[in-house]
Amino acid sequence: MTLTSISSWASFGGTLSVHDHDSEACNGPMRFAVYTPPQARTGPVPVVWYLSGLTCNWSNVMEKSGLQRVASELGLMVVAPDTSPRGQDVADDEGYDLGQGAGFYLDATEAPWAPHFSMETYVTQELPALVAAHFPADMTRQGIMGHSMGGHGALTLNFRHPGRYASVSAFAPIVAPTKVPWGQKAFAAYLGDECPAWGEHDACELVRRQPTDQMILIDQGEADQFLEEQLRPELFEAACREAGQPVTVRRHPGYDHSYWFIASFIEDHLRHHARALAAG
Repeated sequence: MTLTSISSWASFGGTLSVHDHDSEACNGPMRFAVYTPPQARTGPVPVVWYLSGLTCNWSNVMEKSGLQRVASELGLMVVAPDTSPRGQDVADDEGYDLGQGAGFYLDATEAPWAPHFSMETYVTQELPALVAAHFPADMTRQGIMGHSMGGHGALTLNFRHPGRYASVSAFAPIVAPTKVPWGQKAFAAYLGDECPAWGEHDACELVRRQPTDQMILIDQGEADQFLEEQLRPELFEAACREAGQPVTVRRHPGYDHSYWFIASFIEDHLRHHARALAAG
């Protein structure tokens, strides 16, 4: 699997790099970024996958969150894939919440999305194999986190791939996509009219079926403009209580959905992952 390096910058003793490759899963070019901490010079380091939200790509978290300082201290590699395939031959929609930039971290089964939108396969199979082949990553110690749509992805992929990730966390995640407009629109397009497949990608449904012993960390801003209509963390809290799933949901007055919110609490999340990955 060949990588084309696009950019590279020294940062806090480590390196932030951006790479392109041809993806079999997404049937076209994909781009991702990696922060490699200084500890990787002497051996493989744990990996945390960061899944971004609607309209975003690798640059949002790498340029706006300030994660490099803490990742360098803790010896964590952070990998940020794109949120969807992109290109002239890739299906798209006029809305920001469907199509390019809005892959929802699932494998689409419906036209015109199925030929390119295989984001679950990409994030859980193809990209990890690529990272393992080209970077000093300890693939026996992986964590996953994300924001909004990416928080949905982090939670659902954690439940759908038990044992893969030692740690999981989310910022303002979409926790019940089968019950909110963002998820309903995407699932109808990618998976077809409401059907059992929808529940296979809903964190509230999945935790009821197969809870884990992981402590899930979620941060949510109380001034988030999407809180009541699209995010609804109380539904996931209730599902976790029913299932016996450990979860900590922290609510923060005055914080919205932006990267100012993420930058304020990214250190807590990286330390959450580092504790679990060190134990692993």
